[in-house]
Amino acid sequence: MNYQEVNFDGLVGPTHNYAGLSFGNVASAKSASQPSNPKQAALQGLAKMKMLSDMGLSQGVLAPHNRPALTHLKQLGFTGSDAQIVEKAYQYNPILLASCYSSSAMWTANAATVSPSSDTSDAKVHFTAANLSNKLHRSIEAVLTHKILQRTFANDQYFAHHQALPMHDHFGDEGAANHTRLAQTHGDVGLHMFVYGKEAFNAHAPAPTKFPARQTKEAFEAIARLHNLPTEQVIYIQQNPDVINQGVFHNDVIAVGNENMLLCHEQAYLDQGKALDTLQTQYSQLNDGAMLNIVEVPTSRVPIDDAVSSYLFNSQLITLPNQETLLLAPCECERNPRVRAYLESLLANNTLHNVYFAELKQSMQNGGGPACLRLRVPLSDEEIQHVNPKTVMNDNLYTQLCTWVNKHYRDSLTQNDLRDPSLITQSHQALDELTQIMNLGSLYDFQID
Repeated sequence: MNYQEVNFDGLVGPTHNYAGLSFGNVASAKSASQPSNPKQAALQGLAKMKMLSDMGLSQGVLAPHNRPALTHLKQLGFTGSDAQIVEKAYQYNPILLASCYSSSAMWTANAATVSPSSDTSDAKVHFTAANLSNKLHRSIEAVLTHKILQRTFANDQYFAHHQALPMHDHFGDEGAANHTRLAQTHGDVGLHMFVYGKEAFNAHAPAPTKFPARQTKEAFEAIARLHNLPTEQVIYIQQNPDVINQGVFHNDVIAVGNENMLLCHEQAYLDQGKALDTLQTQYSQLNDGAMLNIVEVPTSRVPIDDAVSSYLFNSQLITLPNQETLLLAPCECERNPRVRAYLESLLANNTLHNVYFAELKQSMQNGGGPACLRLRVPLSDEEIQHVNPKTVMNDNLYTQLCTWVNKHYRDSLTQNDLRDPSLITQSHQALDELTQIMNLGSLYDFQID
């Protein structure tokens, strides 16, 4: 059976703004309170999707969340009309309102953890929506993310959907940003590498001290059980607490893998030599002696600060239809002399066949690069036929979505603009129209008069 990896990118929402809500995300903090450009952000994301689609790759789109999250504000006791609720929340605390206006669901690497049918005991593709319990503005995403995934992958003969884990720090789950599936090809047996920041039930285990460890080992153990993954196809590796303290809040900020290649910084993991030896051994046993291609990036070539500021490891590592390897990196990598020189060395020694740079400034300034914007979903040719076709990128959908963005999105958005009642109406009208374009049904909890 032929499998391929389909990247489902998050469509940036109409209220994309810079609130600096993500403690531990250095890029997000630096951009706090600056004006954003929602229209440019959405068009940049769509251009990346279209570029990959034009290369012959299957590319999907996941709908944004409706914002502001009025249901959340009502749950907190704010009453009145929509406009009154927003103003009351702002007067109470502008950060609370910003949290309910956040468009962070655009980073669909945090949407869920996915296991392909080739690995699961029931031969279905399994999805578990991430609870994102560590951050208020992200913790409100799980329910709607679960619903969007169900509307995108709707056939229960092929797809199994699990709700988010309990909303508690012990089961903090950040989704695919900390999960890498390694295999000889996407259709071969896979080794699921689950990277965690701490052990929640072990107070004596190593953990970061400056910034939080958002992902727990216990969360990934639960997901492995839910997805019916064989023990020999699962490995748990702890992220280096020291690099979390330096702004590496997810594994995909310090490592990226694809098929039989893992590109990681030499400081990515706790006891890295031992961890990678164990990874190599388990991979080899699973693949009849085949070896994993592990490329460790030396600190001397790319210091942690450069890795974080350029988001080198938040690039997409992709196998093209001609079987060549592509690294789709943010333009910030091209602008950083040390990172650019290192990428040129990988091309020179044929570790990579191609490096392309994507302009994603709006997303990057809010703390997410190319890999943050996509959820990797390995699918068989038959399973692809049962994905909602209106969520699969092609020339027509690209044109429709660009037209929709240009019609509904603002060119500038400040924190004070979040008080504007017309922003609520504009956002609702835009998303109501989007549900028709993408055939998503009554997805959102608002009424359009």
